[in-house]
Amino acid sequence: MKVKTEKKAFPLFGNGKGVAKLTVVGAGPGDVELITLKAIKALQVADVVLYDALVDTELLCYAPQAEHIFVGKRRGCYSYQQEQINELIVQRAKEKGHVVRLKGGDPFVFGRGAEEMEYAATQGVQVAMVPGISSCLSVPAAQQIPVTKRGATESFWVITGTTKEHKLSDDVQLAAKSNATVVILMGMSKLPEIVQLFQKEGKSNSPIAVIQNGTRADEKVGVGTMASIEREVEQKQLTNPAIIIIGEVVRHREKLMLIQKEYEAVEGFCDGLAGEGQNANEVSVAS
Repeated sequence: MKVKTEKKAFPLFGNGKGVAKLTVVGAGPGDVELITLKAIKALQVADVVLYDALVDTELLCYAPQAEHIFVGKRRGCYSYQQEQINELIVQRAKEKGHVVRLKGGDPFVFGRGAEEMEYAATQGVQVAMVPGISSCLSVPAAQQIPVTKRGATESFWVITGTTKEHKLSDDVQLAAKSNATVVILMGMSKLPEIVQLFQKEGKSNSPIAVIQNGTRADEKVGVGTMASIEREVEQKQLTNPAIIIIGEVVRHREKLMLIQKEYEAVEGFCDGLAGEGQNANEVSVAS
């Protein structure tokens, strides 16, 4: 049975020039190949692209005719304050038309995407959102850490390490009391506090991973336990931007990494045979 699918146009695409509109777009976790097709389509019809520090500038090639404005924010370093970004979105939308606000990961996961959309809407700008692949799931997955695994964990937390008041979220303490996987974003400056909380719950041996620049070419990883992770982070000089993953699922990484390496070795061997004109599907195995 064939299923007929209808291609739905994006709500704000094709509205024509002169209409002030904002599309908040998730660029994914870092690897440029992990952006969605919908996101690329939004970029292709952008008049202005406002992009963050965690966005790979290679993605701007999808909007060659658009004005590109860097509005990135990093801890202690701001090219624009959030209020200025809000105003810039509205100003450019009313002057030029379609503004794409390109954000790392998913704009609705600690990305302030909702705030920007709400403000733009109050100023008469049409708004829409294109979801992105969130780093809280994809970065652990790329390092062979499943945030859920049957028999290991039944749920997971995603928590910001630093609240609006620049304190460690109270939810980290609640998460430490559970058996769930805990994924902490923007938490590197609070790592000693996080470790202390888990150790107070008797979890000094709880496995933990820290992944810096996840899915990128310069990715760095540190794996250990609550008792050893601070030393591991110092030795490997891990810093922001990084994601912290805590829980039994981290123990499965080694096995899954081995499986992947074995697959890559076979795939490379088969590619070599194919390059020599042999059929990669016909490989003799010595008994």
